[in-house]
Amino acid sequence: QVQLVESGGGLVQAGGSLRLSCSVSGRTFSSIGMGWFRQAPGREREFVAAIAYRGGTTNYKDSLRGRFTISRDNDKNTVYLHMNDLKPEDTAVYYCAGTEFLITNNEFKYDYWGRGTQVTVSS
Repeated sequence: QVQLVESGGGLVQAGGSLRLSCSVSGRTFSSIGMGWFRQAPGREREFVAAIAYRGGTTNYKDSLRGRFTISRDNDKNTVYLHMNDLKPEDTAVYYCAGTEFLITNNEFKYDYWGRGTQVTVSS
């Protein structure tokens, strides 16, 4: 059984930074693509970032490129999301997800999901 557990969320002031982590077990981590999604209150879940299984290729939501960075450590079975210059509109529950595809932005192509971690950015 594949398990994904996010951590690192919390309350931060606008302009601050956070690093989210997602630990994966039950699957050969280095053979699955990983992604981050988020869902704000009253809104649909949206793609944030994705990284290929070897980490060489990344994709981002266009508006987040430059502020958010996705990375992975295959030795630690962990994927990270570094978030800088946070804004109140970044407030959401952040989910990590795993896919059998090399890399994809499409949430329907992700097979494994964590329960999410709350990020709240105060103005």
